[in-house]
Amino acid sequence: MEMKNINILGDYLSKRKNIVVVPHINPDGDAIGSCLALVQLLNKLGHNTNMISPNEAPYFLRWTPGFKNIIYYDSENEKCSSLINDSELIFTLDFNDLKRIGDLGEVINLSSSKIIMIDHHQNPKDYADLIFSEPSTGSTCELLYEIIASLGYEKKIDAKIASCLYLGIMTDTGSFQYSNVTQRTHQIISKLIKFGVIQNEIHNKVYNESSISRLKVLGSALKNLRLIKELNTVFMFLKKEDLKKFDFKKGDSEGIVNYGLSLKNIIFSVIFIEDLEEENKIKISFRSQGEFSCNKFANTHFNGGGHINAAGGVYNGPLDDTINKFKKVIYSYKKQLNK
Repeated sequence: MEMKNINILGDYLSKRKNIVVVPHINPDGDAIGSCLALVQLLNKLGHNTNMISPNEAPYFLRWTPGFKNIIYYDSENEKCSSLINDSELIFTLDFNDLKRIGDLGEVINLSSSKIIMIDHHQNPKDYADLIFSEPSTGSTCELLYEIIASLGYEKKIDAKIASCLYLGIMTDTGSFQYSNVTQRTHQIISKLIKFGVIQNEIHNKVYNESSISRLKVLGSALKNLRLIKELNTVFMFLKKEDLKKFDFKKGDSEGIVNYGLSLKNIIFSVIFIEDLEEENKIKISFRSQGEFSCNKFANTHFNGGGHINAAGGVYNGPLDDTINKFKKVIYSYKKQLNK
């Protein structure tokens, strides 16, 4: 991390400002955690800070400190546009392309505010005035912690801010099982626990307070699991009709793709989910173990991207066509997967 950028950010924050903090659409634990941690820190520093999200986060994140104060662009776009137009700084967290926030991206693009990007995904776009981009870091929350510490604000971290940061680090590292976990990650976790994080409570709130609909969706996905043994690969799918039958709610499919990696020798796991609102739109999640790059696979074949071991994509077409395309292209990776 360049100290030059830290110094510039320090200058930006030296006087009270109107600030907006924005996560990507369908925000996950790292997006919600980093944004709410930053909002609370900035308010402690005397700034007037609001968090604007393109849409709602999954239900299992509603416990996060500060969650009730999030303003949603999809339901209050005039209020959000006014806050953005009145702002002097805009932080965009856990994404690096304004396309990742839908129509809200155009509002931000037209704003006269200084924009600060804090993100850990690959291939950042050049829309921000100040960029903190660290693809080798396991989560945006871990990167944000380093920025906070470099600014000299570490003593401002309390139990609420620490819990937000812990949430993002925990979820984006797969509960500390991905290869992006380092010695430094654990050192930061140790400090967050010292600040008051109760880690088992956060884990339970995210992973062990499932709804009936989530368990039924999980059951359906596992029932539809298919094994490509010679490629150490599994894939699952969820049809729109099943999602409706189980009263699907946002977040119910979160993490299901990881179950494929629990099978012995499996390197690559994929889930295809029919979009409930748009016809012939398939959302795809990819997870891998070891060196197989989900990011490259998603980017090459399914208009997506992310990280080496976790990525997302989309396909415009029927579910059967999507799966057939996947089964066709996956065999070109036989050398990488047949280990």
